[in-house]
Amino acid sequence: MKLPPGYSVAWSGQFEYLERAAARMKIVVPVTLLIIFLLLFFNFRALTETLIVMLSLPFALVGGIWLMWWLGFNMSVAVAVGFIALAGVAAETGVVMLIYLEQAMAEVKAERDAHKQPFVRTDLYEAIMLGAVERVRPKMMTVVAIMAGLIPILWSTGTGSEVMQRIAVPMIGGMISSTLLTLVVIPAIYGLVKGWRLPKGVASTTIDEVTLPEPVMFDLAAE
Repeated sequence: MKLPPGYSVAWSGQFEYLERAAARMKIVVPVTLLIIFLLLFFNFRALTETLIVMLSLPFALVGGIWLMWWLGFNMSVAVAVGFIALAGVAAETGVVMLIYLEQAMAEVKAERDAHKQPFVRTDLYEAIMLGAVERVRPKMMTVVAIMAGLIPILWSTGTGSEVMQRIAVPMIGGMISSTLLTLVVIPAIYGLVKGWRLPKGVASTTIDEVTLPEPVMFDLAAE
């Protein structure tokens, strides 16, 4: 289409709003991840635990992506907001899991110190199993409470329901994968990071503590 001199064509309306929102999201998303990283670092005062939670966040987002694909939703500003909220919830549950693991490891260490035994890799795995089991009930309560509030949004109708659905879908799918993340992935990463410097597991009892049978005496002269 030929335009006379002084005239031009530009896209406006929803497309223009989407471009503006996408430009803002390029700033908001990295800033959000940086804030989460700083809050985790200030909480743990250690880079190792902070990286464990940050590296596990992509596993929590997988469920949201799958549910979006299944429902046929496209990426939008509302979906990005849902993923940002999901990242915060996943980081929160990851922090609670690490706190449980640290407490369990401290208890096992104290028990080994009381018996004057070294803390080895098998003791670490025992502490991880103990801490992860204690986290099942609080995690399931968190997932059920969040999903009970978000699932009705999927069937809502009326003004603004389309936007709310696209915020809720990433969080609903992400909470499912976040459950596996918290109960499986984070303990596994924790065990790999904390256990690579520890010696391999040995039997808890030493040779002095083993009860040997009484020696049997044979009277050869009587035979």
